[in-house]
Amino acid sequence: MPKPFLILQLRPEAEAADDEFAAILRKGGMTETETRRIRLDQERLPDALSLDDFSGVIVGGGPGCVSDAPADKSEIEARIEADVLSLMPRVTERDFPFLGCCYGIGIMGKHLKGDVGKARYGEPVGTSDCTVTEAGRADPLLDGIPDRFEAFVGHKEALQALPESCAHLVASPACPFQMVRHGQNVYATQFHPEADAAGFETRIRIYRHRGYFPPETADDLVAMCRAADVHAPERILRNFVDRYRAEV
Repeated sequence: MPKPFLILQLRPEAEAADDEFAAILRKGGMTETETRRIRLDQERLPDALSLDDFSGVIVGGGPGCVSDAPADKSEIEARIEADVLSLMPRVTERDFPFLGCCYGIGIMGKHLKGDVGKARYGEPVGTSDCTVTEAGRADPLLDGIPDRFEAFVGHKEALQALPESCAHLVASPACPFQMVRHGQNVYATQFHPEADAAGFETRIRIYRHRGYFPPETADDLVAMCRAADVHAPERILRNFVDRYRAEV
């Protein structure tokens, strides 16, 4: 029997969290019984949690920004960020299988004392033209991914520079650091590998007043997402699950 994957979710909106979880299961080729889901807005990360009990860790996206000043973070956002960051020393010290999606790249960057901020590279909601780097072409998580692909994005902050300890796997014109790897098994993406058009439409509706885009443009963004050809990124999730699924 395989060990479950630990799914950490950071979205306090139930509909967005449920939709994201369903997408991670579907795109990763997992059933709910193959995971342990923790919604960090509702449940603290257990002190006794052991990475030995899991095949890997997948961190979803969220509306928070690690680069925001403490005074600008809600109590829930600050608590969620602290809980995820508390896990990162164990992840990186052991080079434990980890895939941080969207918010996860900010968490990784902050843990590695990298430059995460809003000075450059924030991306409007939509698609990004991503290119696999030379290092990316040799990485097993990008096996089967074309050299260029479209991915759904929408971020207020980004890595401003590549941390010295990271390999650069995927780039884009608007945001150079779309996917990075620390060590051999700790990954993070700026784009959303789990997102499809239907899921992004849900998020556009939920977050239309959270400052990602002018609210009156929501219908146009939905139409753009429906017309987009975004399929390649989900292969990254499936590759991660297939590569790291471990037996008890």
